[in-house]
Amino acid sequence: MTLHRLTLSQFRSWPQLTLDLDLRPVALYGPNGSGKTNVLEAVSMLSPGRGMRGAVPADQARKAANAGWRIRATAGENAVETSALPGANRTVSIDEKTVPQVALGTLLRLIWLTPAMDRLWTEAPEGRRRFLDRVTLSFHPDHAALSLSYDKAMRERNRLLRDQITDPGWYRALESQMADAGARLTQNRQAAIAAIMAAQQDGDDFPVARLTLLPGEGFADDPDPADIAGRLAAMRPRDLAAGRSLTGPHRADLGAVWGAQNMPAALSSTGEQKALLLSLILANARALADQPVVLLLDEVAAHLDAQRRAALYDRITALPAQTILTGTGAELFTDFGARARLIAIRRDDGGSSAAEE
Repeated sequence: MTLHRLTLSQFRSWPQLTLDLDLRPVALYGPNGSGKTNVLEAVSMLSPGRGMRGAVPADQARKAANAGWRIRATAGENAVETSALPGANRTVSIDEKTVPQVALGTLLRLIWLTPAMDRLWTEAPEGRRRFLDRVTLSFHPDHAALSLSYDKAMRERNRLLRDQITDPGWYRALESQMADAGARLTQNRQAAIAAIMAAQQDGDDFPVARLTLLPGEGFADDPDPADIAGRLAAMRPRDLAAGRSLTGPHRADLGAVWGAQNMPAALSSTGEQKALLLSLILANARALADQPVVLLLDEVAAHLDAQRRAALYDRITALPAQTILTGTGAELFTDFGARARLIAIRRDDGGSSAAEE
């Protein structure tokens, strides 16, 4: 059991919500704008970072109130709370002790899929890199701290580049930090890709993919800190001209091909791309069978035919994970039968409300 209870206060469209959870999948249904996705976003805030929407705290407060917002949850035996007062940064506590956000990564393994991610294989590499790093974080809770360390050093290096500083002494320490953190980031990403590929299940409805980490221009697959530092040093003249770091683990990409014809994901149909994403998400949850996993699937029925939808629900109920889904109508979840809980979401002038069938 991962989440026992979720409580929201003044979060997005919800003045209040208390949701008790068990092992069954939970399907939230209601019209667009009713507040379904806001529940998923609240759960996603129980992990490091800005959650599934990437929003700043000020944008998450309910507009009708000026008291900030609060999310509370019982995760295993731990009481977790994250909140933000008006104009203040987000805070996190575990068992009433204030902790950094990265500590959340040790409690839960949050995996999500949103409609915006349907464009994952055709958009810029940044989106695929974010997706890969979220997957990697589910396996390696230290990945968030490593990313922060790498990004901090890179920002300082970029400042030197913008100021046209040429003295190599200013760069060596920063490039060493980037190299050490970058090598470990790359190792984590490679391990996560291997775990996902090993956990995929072959079948007609959800394709098995071959994933590759594309480390970036001039970087080897073998993440050696000395090689990364040397490459960064060699790239200084070009980076000085650009005013930013043009190569490094922060420019990595995720490649995917599937099927006997090795079809690139970007060239597949919209439905095939969605099925491929779901295959990876399901494999991610399956590979974490010994961890507390929560799977968030927003408007998951989009681009899925009836056969794939039924197959998806069969796979979800077989997972060692708690799953929360959203959709516009109860009919989208008929194939779950009695295996899932259905909760109707409505919204009026007072905000969102929930009623279980």
